[in-house]
Amino acid sequence: MSIATWREGAAQRLALGLRMARPGFLVITAVGCLVGIATAQAAGAGVSGPTAGATLLLALMLHAAANMLNDHADALNGADAANTQALFPFTGGSRLVQGGVVQVRDMRNLALALLALAVPGGLWLAWHSGPALVLVGLAGMLLGWAYSMPPLALMSRGLGELAVGMAWGLMVVGADYVQRGYFALAPVAAGASYALLIANILIANGFPDAVPDARVGKRTLVVRLTPARAAWLYLALALLAHGGLAWLVVAGVLPVPVLWALASLPLSLAGGALLLCHADSPARLRPALVLGIAAAVLHGLGLTAGFWWA
Repeated sequence: MSIATWREGAAQRLALGLRMARPGFLVITAVGCLVGIATAQAAGAGVSGPTAGATLLLALMLHAAANMLNDHADALNGADAANTQALFPFTGGSRLVQGGVVQVRDMRNLALALLALAVPGGLWLAWHSGPALVLVGLAGMLLGWAYSMPPLALMSRGLGELAVGMAWGLMVVGADYVQRGYFALAPVAAGASYALLIANILIANGFPDAVPDARVGKRTLVVRLTPARAAWLYLALALLAHGGLAWLVVAGVLPVPVLWALASLPLSLAGGALLLCHADSPARLRPALVLGIAAAVLHGLGLTAGFWWA
């Protein structure tokens, strides 16, 4: 085999691996890490480039692995195959298994490889920051596994949205801990605000998938509550995220500049309004899904900028 042929094959495998990871969603992980790094910097902790970079890389690997496990589980339970009204790339998985591009076991095997690679990297970070990081990392890996995989399969029990929100809250706390070396209140408070909007992304994505999910016994919050009630929950969580952040600033827990994150409120409200108006028309919900992701990203960037300015 020539070097050119080998390089071409390696490039194709890398491109396929990226498609399996669903890279469009990885931006919310990058933003979550930035929030945690910024909370540490605002407290006077010196930000280390190598450990910050390693934190970001490991978080992206864990998120990619969780996405692949989700594709693996939804291929086995039939949810993605039954989903003929998915709004790609937001819902219905990567569609690589359904399109015959990869096998179900490929999703599982690559996910397990990423998880295995993350372990020594996490231990290296814990050695540089503190042993409690191991607990944060294990909790994040457990949530990523339990979200999709049996016997827990939290996504099928109406607990997937909660699990995802908790995982992204831990991401902010963990990124802060790597730089700071101990736990603090600010990353928990900021992480809670961000986590609520991440949970809203999962809720919104459940609208187009509600019918096929119910057909295969996947009881997401939208399936359990009905779309109309889930839309009201979406709006309630959006108001809680933004109102809670404002209250924490007034209470002196967070610095005033993080109020820049409230710029995401109109996007969240617009997304919730669209979910209410078109709850029973999945084909018309693409703008609502885009608004939910945009709100979370803008909120996280607002928090990051606010902490750096502070």
